[in-house]
Order: sequence, then C-alpha cells, then structure tokens
Amino acid sequence: MKNIIFGIIFLGIQLLGAQEPDEDLMRVRERLDSLSSFKATIELDVDISFIKMPKKYADISYERGERIQFESDDFVMLPKRGLDFSFSNLFKYSFITVDRGFEVIEGKKYKAINIIPTDKKADFSIAMLLLDTENDRIVGSEISTKKEGTYQLSLQYASNKMPLPEKVEVAFEVERMKIPLNYMGKDIDVDKKSMREEEVKKGKIYLNIENYQIRYVE
Repeated sequence: MKNIIFGIIFLGIQLLGAQEPDEDLMRVRERLDSLSSFKATIELDVDISFIKMPKKYADISYERGERIQFESDDFVMLPKRGLDFSFSNLFKYSFITVDRGFEVIEGKKYKAINIIPTDKKADFSIAMLLLDTENDRIVGSEISTKKEGTYQLSLQYASNKMPLPEKVEVAFEVERMKIPLNYMGKDIDVDKKSMREEEVKKGKIYLNIENYQIRYVE
C-alpha cells in the first residue's frame, strides 16, 4: 500500500513538472522555427550486417513546418521518419515535457528532456532529446514512433553558429521498415539467409551533409 501511495505521489510530482514546456526546449524550437527553408547535399552510408551497399548521394530540401524531403536517382528506400533532423513533427501537436536531468557525453553536459504528445494525432508516443543549452541545439534524440519503431539520432555541428548538423548518425529497427529491401537500389546485395537468422535486425545510417543553402524567416 505504501508503495502505491509513493508511486502516486511521485507521478503527481512528475506531472506537475511537466505542465509548462521547458524553457530551454522552447529556445531550441524557436531557433529551428527561424529557418524558412534549406537545401543541401548528403552522402549516405549504411551499416546493416546483411546488406552491402555502396555510398549513396542525394539532395535534401526542407520547407518550414514540413518534413525533410529526399531525392536521389538510384535508391528510394530510407527510414525517412528517422532521418528528419528538422524535428518539426515533434512540435506539430500539443505536448508536455519532463525534465530528465543532465547527461555527460565526451566531457560535455547536455540537458535531457522527454516530449510526450497529448494529441492522439501525433505519430510518436514519446521522444527524448539531448539539448546543447549553450547553443540552443539538439545533439541527440530517441523517438519511439507508433508504427515505425524507435529511432536514435546523434548530431554533430560544424560550428557553434550553425543551426543544422553536418553529420548525423541514425540507429533504427530494420524489421519495422515498410519498403521491401530490394527497393534500396540497383547495386544492393542482400544476404537473405543472414537476414532471416538474425533475431534482432538493427542498422545504422551515417549522413555527411554539405552545401547548405539556408533561408531564414524575415
């Protein structure tokens, strides 16, 4: 009985702390909202044990309020939900935030925030963001979607002034991808035997992003 009461009190305290959106997160959101649009080129490298794929190249474009769009002549399959480092979809519907304290990575301290949507239309159930509060940027995330599994992103920036990353590492659940693997491109080699034998099918994608053309809201 005492444990139940303690649990209720603890949950109440957590919810009280989640009523107002976190101020640091709001500054990060404002910085992202200052982007009207951007274009860039990407180099993409895939690390999946049962897939051999050469480096691929694509163009990306973004319009404020929309997801990042990818265009390429020789491949179509990407976990696009996980590659959207604009994070615009996290703020599309109403949400609450929970402060999870700080995490130290390579000697630097980052603020951890949970985003919990309060609107059923949201396509994710919970997201954890790591915030660089000095430069108002997102350096890491773990997003649990409702239909496409969980994605983990790690972002690196060229300079403190840059609002967008130059390198992105994406970890994802391969089995939750909805497009057949043979649509990844003409020069893809899929080891179907190894794929069937692996109990947990996970992969990583590495993005190198260059030639940004950024337009800001006037």
